[in-house]
Amino acid sequence: MLGMVGMVVPRRRSATSVCSAGCLALTLLGCSGTPSRPASVPAVAQWPRVVMISLDGFRTDYLTRPTAVRLRALAARGVRAERLVPSFPSKTFPNHYTLVTGLTPAHHGIVANVMREPTLGLFRMSDTAAVRNPAWWGGEPIWVTVERQGRRAAAYFWPGSEAAVGGVRPTWWYPYEHTRPNAVRVARILEWLAMPPAEAPALIAAYFSDTDDAGHSFGPAAPQVDSAIARVDSAVGAIVDGIARLGLTDVVNIVIVGDHGMAPVAAERVIVLDDYLDLSTVEILDQNPVAMIVPRDGDVARVMARLAGAHPHLQAYRREAVPASYRFAGNPRITPIVAVADDGWTIATRAELARKTSWGGAHGYDPALPSMGTLFVAAGPGVSASGLTIPAFSNVHVYPFVAALLGVRPARTDGSIDSVRAALRPPD
Repeated sequence: MLGMVGMVVPRRRSATSVCSAGCLALTLLGCSGTPSRPASVPAVAQWPRVVMISLDGFRTDYLTRPTAVRLRALAARGVRAERLVPSFPSKTFPNHYTLVTGLTPAHHGIVANVMREPTLGLFRMSDTAAVRNPAWWGGEPIWVTVERQGRRAAAYFWPGSEAAVGGVRPTWWYPYEHTRPNAVRVARILEWLAMPPAEAPALIAAYFSDTDDAGHSFGPAAPQVDSAIARVDSAVGAIVDGIARLGLTDVVNIVIVGDHGMAPVAAERVIVLDDYLDLSTVEILDQNPVAMIVPRDGDVARVMARLAGAHPHLQAYRREAVPASYRFAGNPRITPIVAVADDGWTIATRAELARKTSWGGAHGYDPALPSMGTLFVAAGPGVSASGLTIPAFSNVHVYPFVAALLGVRPARTDGSIDSVRAALRPPD
């Protein structure tokens, strides 16, 4: 059973009774009475609200697969993008945090899934202490924007939501648990939506990993990915149906996003680092398909000389010479050398290859590649209606879009509402 730090709720009678009901229904979740902010929320019955759902690793073209039935139906009554373009590197933590801050990874600081900083040490996605240390997380995530403007937010496993960024967490949040069933997540989302309007979260951010898991294990074309699409499609459908049962269709906006796509990899497309580098002379942080390299002796020129032109499907850059299109400059957490594999190629060591028994999919490549494109679908009272398809756009623009749906003042970001204004319903 989980401990009692699983969820943060304010100390108010009505919210506590909802928490108690939720804990009776979902006995493994646990509740905490620690407030995240003062309890002063005006009673407004019809505030605009947003449920923002991330489908990790949901490639753009998955929307056309047979099992994406409910997602296509949602797009048909709202808006979809030709492609949502991730930020570089097209990895999970950097892009989830870009989606909720509107900042590129170089600007919000989560430049990789694994990174190092002299004063903070090593950051890994699996390290709870690092994940909860607010010093790693820059910018202002949308739940902080909401909370600072007198409303409430809830997050179910969104990267960054476990840290008190700027001293603020969502009113409700959970420590990540990969095996938490989708049905349990959906049930809690619907409980939040069913709360009295003045107490319910204005923003709910939720995360589902099925398509990423299947894509990594089996590759994007595999039938197992169709099954994963069906599972997340069913979860989205259950949320949409629950919103309708609660009579909130004209109140709640639904925004479905992905963080990146997926490319197939294979044993014949491998760049073996040992062929070019003495691995004892470098620290390799995030590795595949973007190798973040730190020479242990500080001799960048030596390592660059070994990598320059070493493999036709590997491009190595000094930190200050990463292509401008990546928007990946100016942050000291970026390693002195950034090496990027071509689409579908794997960067590995011989020791890793000896342990590898199967090949599936990978992501992290150039965000402009079609294989890295991901999902954007939105529907609701604040969204342009009836099956509009808008051009591809960068995921830095999602934050201002969600802020506009909620009617909150956005923080300064790298995004622009003008880039997604076509997806908003025009004022009456």
